[in-house]
Amino acid sequence: MRTTMPAAAFTALTAAALAAAVLTPAHAGTTAPARAGAAPPGKLGACGPGELCLWEKAGFKGTRHVFELAGVDIESCVALPEGGSAQALANRTGRPVTAYQDRECAETAEFNTYPGGGTWAPESPYRVRAFKVWER
Repeated sequence: MRTTMPAAAFTALTAAALAAAVLTPAHAGTTAPARAGAAPPGKLGACGPGELCLWEKAGFKGTRHVFELAGVDIESCVALPEGGSAQALANRTGRPVTAYQDRECAETAEFNTYPGGGTWAPESPYRVRAFKVWER
């Protein structure tokens, strides 16, 4: 499933709608933070303000890769370390991030875009191997 959303639509999402869109039924009782900088509910993975965090295993478990805007070129494909992939992510960059199944960010494979104001996705529908951070 390919999902993209215009930047203007990101601002229209409420915290409740965002939580319903990215949390699995196992996390139905939790919600994403309403604003950047808010602490995530206890069941969600720790990811600091301004960071994109990707975990090797679903449920925010396993090896965690952390990326900050200072170390990422905007709108450039960033592959995870060779052989690495992720099954859960948190986007606290303040910018939309597209997660790709393909290491080259090819749109022939699966991809999803996540808003940047505080999005926790405990289980990706595919193994994430690369990402792009977009302008607002």
